[in-house]
Amino acid sequence: MNKLFSCLLMALITIGLPVLAQQVKTDGANFNFEVEEYNFGSIKQGETVSYEFKFANNGSEPLVISNAAGSCGCTVPVYPKSPIAVGQKAAIKVTFDSNGKMGMIDKTVTLTSNAKGGNKILHIKGNVELPPGK
Repeated sequence: MNKLFSCLLMALITIGLPVLAQQVKTDGANFNFEVEEYNFGSIKQGETVSYEFKFANNGSEPLVISNAAGSCGCTVPVYPKSPIAVGQKAAIKVTFDSNGKMGMIDKTVTLTSNAKGGNKILHIKGNVELPPGK
């Protein structure tokens, strides 16, 4: 009986320790945005609007954003180039130029970083209307 118990205990330790070791890993860097989608409402064609997407790094490692790309040339993001420490707050400023645009829009900014979960996508939405007299 003791021999059987010892064998079972050894088997559990052999199988269980690698599984336990995998669960101890840190969770890495992580975005915690106040909002991930902003609707600027209605604007007149030709106007430029901006919004700052505020966030904090609520992970366990510094957050490094390596790129921020707008879905078109009319959507321009500005992002922090230095690492964001654990617990630190920062912002991504997104500017949309409505020149030549018309109707409902949904533009995106794709963030490439070391955050867990891969790329983060932010949305800026609204309605572009013709200015009076056009």
